[in-house]
Amino acid sequence: MKTLFQAIIPTLWLAWLAFWIASAARGVKETQRHESTFSRLSYQVPLIAGGVLLGWPHVLGGALEQRFHPHTFAWFAVGAALVAAGLGFSVAARLWLGGNWSANVTLKKGHELIRSGPYALVRHPIYTGVLLALVGTAIAVGKWRALLGLALMTGSFVRKLILEERFMREEFGEAYARYRAEVAALIPLIY
Repeated sequence: MKTLFQAIIPTLWLAWLAFWIASAARGVKETQRHESTFSRLSYQVPLIAGGVLLGWPHVLGGALEQRFHPHTFAWFAVGAALVAAGLGFSVAARLWLGGNWSANVTLKKGHELIRSGPYALVRHPIYTGVLLALVGTAIAVGKWRALLGLALMTGSFVRKLILEERFMREEFGEAYARYRAEVAALIPLIY
């Protein structure tokens, strides 16, 4: 039974990854403008480093392998529930975004400003969902290295969000300014 529970979170992440890969090129519009390689690396490097810390036991050893909360089923269950909710929300946002989606910071030909569905709650619901799932994963892991990985990955998403916001302001001007004034970036009702 213990092995079954240990497989829940990796299985959720693998299912999410399979969906992401399968949907990556399906119905996506042609790119009109994209970020530079340096810009992309500025958030991808900390994202990868954070992922290694979050998912790779004993990568740095020592104090980072200590627990920050007791190893109980309740903590694991909370973490697993957050992973499921976060990944589900990010999938819903990806489906809602449709052809405007890209893994990198881009503008698509005929790019639309999406303000409905999950985008009515937060401007970056894919990031919100993935970050919620990462929080859940860190809680389930329960070790300091997971919190350090979470911090790096959060910084990565914030960096990417800043770059996307610039592209969107340049493309949509006043319409995006109104959207920013009305809808929070990552956490509903927290501007």
